[in-house]
Amino acid sequence: MRYELLVGLRYTRSRKRAQGRNRFISFISLVSMLGTGLGVAALIVVLSVMNGFQEELRTRILGVASHIQISGPGGELESWQQVADVASRHPDVRAAAPYVQEQAMLSFEQAVRGTLVRGVLPDAEEKVADFARHMRAGSFGALQPGRFGIILGRDLAFALRVQVGDKVTLIAPQGLVTPAAVLPRVKQFDVVGIFEAGMYEYDSGLALVHMQDAQVLYRLDERVSGVRLKLDDLFAAPRVARELVGSMEADLAVTDWTRSHANFFRAVALEKTMMTIILFLIVAVAAFNIVSTLVMAVQEKYADIAILRTLGASPGSIMGIFVLQGAIIGLVGLAGGVIGGLLLANNLDVIIPALEALTGATLWNKEIYYISELPSKVLTSDVVTIVSVSFVLTVVATLYPSWRASRVNPAEALRYE
Repeated sequence: MRYELLVGLRYTRSRKRAQGRNRFISFISLVSMLGTGLGVAALIVVLSVMNGFQEELRTRILGVASHIQISGPGGELESWQQVADVASRHPDVRAAAPYVQEQAMLSFEQAVRGTLVRGVLPDAEEKVADFARHMRAGSFGALQPGRFGIILGRDLAFALRVQVGDKVTLIAPQGLVTPAAVLPRVKQFDVVGIFEAGMYEYDSGLALVHMQDAQVLYRLDERVSGVRLKLDDLFAAPRVARELVGSMEADLAVTDWTRSHANFFRAVALEKTMMTIILFLIVAVAAFNIVSTLVMAVQEKYADIAILRTLGASPGSIMGIFVLQGAIIGLVGLAGGVIGGLLLANNLDVIIPALEALTGATLWNKEIYYISELPSKVLTSDVVTIVSVSFVLTVVATLYPSWRASRVNPAEALRYE
């Protein structure tokens, strides 16, 4: 073992016979290790939650929404088959499905809720969305034309206190004009299913009916609201949307998921960036605690440094001893932080419910965060970046006190020894 490493290790670890200032320096070293470890662990956990939240949000949104949506002027599209055929010719388009989307009120007994009604063709809709996978009661195929069946989101069904088999009253805002007054159109629907997408926005405010029933209710004849597309690669949606614009009629609107839900993903990306910066500042504070540790160590070891210099140690070797001491402190803290962060990030599904049961507080509210569970996804690239930047900060923090140690004058240090 090189003597620089040997001396650096001896200076770092606490010995039983160490007393007074030596023990205090060892305590400061321990605090620096813990601070670095906690900062790294917090970074790993927060970035993992951000990654999981972003992916989960995208998956749940696109499981109910669509990669690309083509709509007509005024929310009505004629000859949707022609539009679907043109879009399906694009090599990146996997499937196309028409839809009708309108507002309505649902009532059952004394409960009333506003909702978004989407008319779909079950066979075509299964190719562009994942409703069949999210069914909690009933079946998606139970939507049959002319039977006026309806499938409700779980939270919407809970708010109305309905179950499969109940009849709900749907009130359409478009009214019937009579000599006496304008009367709303009212129709009873049988609840044939309940779905749970895991995203509160849809679970509490979306109802599905057969497209032909929606066309009859809203007097659209053969018109629809638009066509939904599913792509082979969801990240190619902006490019495919631009290419489809050139092949469609000028009055058609082509919107991809990155535009229709841009606020969600921009907010998550911005929050992730800001949290990364803030937590790196915590790591930096912990790393620069090493400065005080090494400054005190240099002051304490003046005589040792002078003796090493008289034995022939170069200034570079002296500097290397204290750089190694600071690096060891940082590496131990980093190792503990990485292990702790990975354990926490991979077990949040157990830790969060345990904390909620222990404290009685709701730590994850799906009405606020849009999804029902706290997600977590650890990316190797994030862990490597965190460890690399944190280690660089640790090494930078050792340079000044190590340089001061290398400048110690042996004659001055040993004058009163």
